[in-house]
Amino acid sequence: MPAKTAPAAAMSSAEILGHLVAFPTVSDRSNLALIDWVADYLAGYGIASVKVPNEAGDKASLFATIGPADTAGLALSGHTDVVPVVDQPWTSDPFTLVERGDRLYGRGTTDMKGFIACALAAVPKAVEKPLKTPIHLVFSYDEEIGCLGVLPTVERLGFDLPKPLAVFVGEPTEMAVVDAHKSIFGFITEVTGHEAHSSKPHLGANAILAAAEIIGEIDRIAAEMRERGDPSGRFDPPYTTVHVGTIEGGTQLNIVPRHCRFHWEFRGLPNLDESEIAARVKRFSDEKVLPRLKATCPEARIETVLDNHVPMLAPDPGSIAERLAKRFARANHTDAVPFGTEAGHFQAAGVPTVVCGPGSINQAHAPDEFVEKAELARCDAFLARLVAACREGVA
Repeated sequence: MPAKTAPAAAMSSAEILGHLVAFPTVSDRSNLALIDWVADYLAGYGIASVKVPNEAGDKASLFATIGPADTAGLALSGHTDVVPVVDQPWTSDPFTLVERGDRLYGRGTTDMKGFIACALAAVPKAVEKPLKTPIHLVFSYDEEIGCLGVLPTVERLGFDLPKPLAVFVGEPTEMAVVDAHKSIFGFITEVTGHEAHSSKPHLGANAILAAAEIIGEIDRIAAEMRERGDPSGRFDPPYTTVHVGTIEGGTQLNIVPRHCRFHWEFRGLPNLDESEIAARVKRFSDEKVLPRLKATCPEARIETVLDNHVPMLAPDPGSIAERLAKRFARANHTDAVPFGTEAGHFQAAGVPTVVCGPGSINQAHAPDEFVEKAELARCDAFLARLVAACREGVA
């Protein structure tokens, strides 16, 4: 485990990344050791930070400001949690940074400790001379399980924490400037029927068969969404996706199953009526499936609840976030991505936001996850331009 003392001398983004990767901040574990290390690192440069803990007190986000504390600034946002490595065929220790040629391997190198490392590596330059526009650092938790951890921090923006002028979320985009991504709505559907001996299934209400009917309807909706396509022509895949991820139910083969539970989601294009799909599934469940269950089991029920929601990131042409990101990235266009990020929460809170960070999403969550050293260098250059702009003042 890395030491929790701030460095005596400035470290490169790759060196900092080695420290960050060594903290096994899988979402089902605490991230406090990493947050403490970052707080100590910032304190070594005279930067105070605020921890925003979760209710259990075993995780926290960190908010820090470099420069004037009474002025809105540019925020660099990243999540500290990573996905599990269990049952993945890694060829090296996932929590030890390994250099092979032009690549740095380790869990979180791309998603997204690489960006956090670059942001921290920019701190020594940021404190060399006064900034007219401050730089805010926002490092969160529980992004990988629904972008949940950033919410308590977002709720405090404009109250006891400064509300930024713009936010740059450093998810892996290969340093492309992303101004749009899909929303994510995750649901749990539970079907309750009635047990019976499998030799007389007509005496029972089969929850698994009922769930299968609903899943069939979800698949039909998915096919319709594919046919609708993407009018903007910006997304890959070019349609709203609908997906069933897990299912469980039943006791054993000779018992008509009383219970079945499945987890499903849709990832919606920005132009989608976000209530449509869930409403269609509920209507099908209530009108087509539930009456057959109730014929033999009056107490049968089908319940669907929202499990998690990640807001879409909608294009905001000409926003300060887009203009500055294109300038710092030396880009002349914006892209869209199919995956969700914390950017939607910042935008929903009224803060112009884009996504731009090192690495490729193709490496995220995979065994032998890596980031190209050239990607870190491009991010370092982006942040050097951001620091220079903040020195002059961006508003």
